[in-house]
Amino acid sequence: MLNVIQDPTQQTPADPEPERTGDKPELTRKGFILTYPMFRYWGKESVEDGMKPAPLNLYVHTPYCIQRCAYCYFKTTTLKENRLQEIDRYVSSVCKEMEIGAKKFNLGERPVETVYFGGGTPTLMSEENIEKLFAALRANFNIVKPQITFEGEPVTLTPRKAAILERNGVNRISLGIQSFKEEVVFQTGRHDTEKQTMDAIALAKSTGAQVNIDLISGLGGETPETWAYSVQRAIEADLHNITIYKLELYANTPYYSAERHHELELPSDELELELIKYAVAELKKHGYHPINTFTWAKDRAYDQLNTRSKWTGHDNYAVGVSAFGNLGRWNYQNTNDIAAYADIVEQGELPAFRGYTCTSFDMMVRDAVLGIKLIDLDLVRFRNKHGFDLKSICAAELAELQEDGFVTSDDRYLSLTEQGVLYGDHVARILEGSLKRLAGAGSGTRARVLF
Repeated sequence: MLNVIQDPTQQTPADPEPERTGDKPELTRKGFILTYPMFRYWGKESVEDGMKPAPLNLYVHTPYCIQRCAYCYFKTTTLKENRLQEIDRYVSSVCKEMEIGAKKFNLGERPVETVYFGGGTPTLMSEENIEKLFAALRANFNIVKPQITFEGEPVTLTPRKAAILERNGVNRISLGIQSFKEEVVFQTGRHDTEKQTMDAIALAKSTGAQVNIDLISGLGGETPETWAYSVQRAIEADLHNITIYKLELYANTPYYSAERHHELELPSDELELELIKYAVAELKKHGYHPINTFTWAKDRAYDQLNTRSKWTGHDNYAVGVSAFGNLGRWNYQNTNDIAAYADIVEQGELPAFRGYTCTSFDMMVRDAVLGIKLIDLDLVRFRNKHGFDLKSICAAELAELQEDGFVTSDDRYLSLTEQGVLYGDHVARILEGSLKRLAGAGSGTRARVLF
């Protein structure tokens, strides 16, 4: 007897399936597999989801600073090393890269969730160049009502630039303060005074934007007393977000050389841990709660959407020298040579110089590793997206993490505890290792996470 295959464009096939004996299907030539999953699982509720354009994040990198901070390991360059026309050329190249990339990857209609201007020091750019970048964004992307973050340094946020940011819809300003104690700041090579810092915070708040400041735990010259002063001044400033990064010592920084030659004394790991514990306790007392493993929000009301959107798997199109982003499975980074960057873009090409195409397994591990750093990892979303129950497949490791006081869980979320927030990357690495063991992916395979 012949099986009649119906036209799937006219009606839903019956999805014939042979009978099973236990877990094994009966040996037969009946039951033509037309698609997977079978049509019986399809429904009208998924039609609207498929029609929506995928959301998009944008990142714009500015490599220029007044001076290079002694702890900084990012791709930056100082004003002393560049002429103004070189900066003008760079900004024009970034605008051109936006145009090229938007066309090549069909990004123009996708709703932009967030725009992030990072650096470097974006507020160091001239007023004309800031306006030029915003004009290019509006010309090439679907900019409706995204969260727009603009990074800055206190001495470079002027009233005229603040007005430009407000006029262009910047609704989040992030100031790299690092410390309110001048003797600590001066050891980093910067010369911001406490008054300049407080004036910049007031100016940023006057625009109506949410204001974040960065502090660094473990700077040279930091003591429990100087750190307590910075934490209290941050709280008194009544900020929307307070971000605290742990100092990471890299070989390409003046800090590294000075520490090796005993010209600089950094707080020990044990002292740094006490500093961050003090900060967390004080922030909690004053209504600040973690929204990721390094940012605390006043009354949980002000999220850092750029990080959240990227870490939940949404695309991030990044432009500028050394910028790194991801579109779908593809991760890329632009060249870190400013002159080469401008040359390539002016020739109508994209300046990516290295990349990585994720496997499905990479994507799953990435969502677990970065998702947990957002404090609450949505287990239902993870299961719906990847087809696995994370609590089941990582049961042994999660039980140990819970016993050690790093995580809690319920039917919906796997969540970091207060101790887990301090060790968020440790928890992430445990999850990564657990998933790799599950898949039999040892060292030397492509199964690795990018973060």
